[in-house]
Amino acid sequence: MNTKDAGMRIRIERDLRDAFVQACQSQGLAAAEVLRDFMRSFAAKHSAEQAQLFGQSKPERP
Repeated sequence: MNTKDAGMRIRIERDLRDAFVQACQSQGLAAAEVLRDFMRSFAAKHSAEQAQLFGQSKPERP
């Protein structure tokens, strides 16, 4: 696994945060890992779309 050496701080409504953390806990998942998984998926999807837009082959996943 890669070293986690960067952070991101976001401001959200307390109700949204609480609901998200509760949903993660009910699935036995860490909220941070769920967010990292979403970020990887989102970045990969949009990176592939950009490659297609410019006629490049689909980039490899890390």
